Amino acid sequence: MKRLLLGSLGAALGLGLLLTTAENAAAQRKAPPGDGYKKVSTLVQLPDFLPGMGTLYADPATLPAGPFLAYDRQGKLVSSIYMIPLKDMNAQKAFAGLKTGQGEQVDHVDVVYNAGHPGVAEPHYHIVLWYISAAKAAALK
Repeated sequence: MKRLLLGSLGAALGLGLLLTTAENAAAQRKAPPGDGYKKVSTLVQLPDFLPGMGTLYADPATLPAGPFLAYDRQGKLVSSIYMIPLKDMNAQKAFAGLKTGQGEQVDHVDVVYNAGHPGVAEPHYHIVLWYISAAKAAALK
């Protein structure tokens, strides 16, 4: 059942990638992304740069799911992160039509459990669409 749910979520994210407009894609490739996005560290108590993730921006209207747009130290978009509450996954809630950060090709996807943190205190999964290689993602420090 969880595989089906994660598969459906992945398909919805993929569809969202196809629907990203060229203007939004170009505007979001460099930080700050504009378009209603705010630096997450100005919204909750988190550092400006999170090792392994980058500098995060989010549109407060889309929280907690996101997307959170992550940028490296040079301001280049490296990933889009969705934070899906465990209770919503257990309730088999659909997450169709999620916005994506931009239209670049996804290199790989990570799905990581998180027990909670400032901004999303309840247990949830991070679904990370990486636009850079796994080696470059691991080097985000």
